[in-house]
Amino acid sequence: MDRLLANGTVNAAQFGNGQPLVLLHSLLSDRASFDAIVPRLSQSFRVIVPELPGFGQSRAVSAGLAEVADRMAEAVIDAAGGDEAIVLGNGYGGFVALQMAIRHPKIATKLILADCGAAFSANGREAFRNMAAASSARGLAAITDVAMRRLFAPEFQADHPDLMRDRREAFLRTDPDVFRSACDALAELDLRPGLARVEIPVLVLVGEHDEATPPPMSHELAAGLPHARLKIIAGCAHVPQLQSPEMFLDAIGDFLPASSCVPT
Repeated sequence: MDRLLANGTVNAAQFGNGQPLVLLHSLLSDRASFDAIVPRLSQSFRVIVPELPGFGQSRAVSAGLAEVADRMAEAVIDAAGGDEAIVLGNGYGGFVALQMAIRHPKIATKLILADCGAAFSANGREAFRNMAAASSARGLAAITDVAMRRLFAPEFQADHPDLMRDRREAFLRTDPDVFRSACDALAELDLRPGLARVEIPVLVLVGEHDEATPPPMSHELAAGLPHARLKIIAGCAHVPQLQSPEMFLDAIGDFLPASSCVPT
């Protein structure tokens, strides 16, 4: 099922047939965060789910987000094999997808950016610096509760103990150096000057209760992109595809090509 992309540096799973649809996972999770939506999407698309650089079996990069984006652009081109791709990124994966689209304008025909933005507020930047410092001093276990609160509301965590156990274990498998490097990159990130260069259609999604990348970030992102629309997913937080797969699929359904609509 897995396939090596980008000169053997990126590990990716592939499902189904059709137009390539690439799914990029968040920093606080892994590619399993898409497991609930892949079966439906793979009925209409060739769904490609990579592990971002430094996660799982994908080789880490030596620099910041721009190099991550370049590596993933190479992987998307490799995976698409000459076909036109759609790229969907959640959280950190959304920032990577946006950076890809700015640096490689022909990388995709459409973007879906779920729970990300173009730049963080001062408080958001400080949160990343604090997570990096705490993980360096005491390890990832010391910030696991904070990480889970950024992904899911407390009520959802209480109602889904098995899912939360799985998500905690996934987070603790993250390479600490990769995590800290990503936190440092996000704390300094400002993609707003490049937004005007993204000329393809973009769907910006955000969970109503997202605390990691709050809805104002998505409003700013959508306003800065030439061809974007914004949807807010009611009742959800940072990973709506995990929290409410049906609502997430409904939200992206009318943005996907008419010939490849998500089956109901």
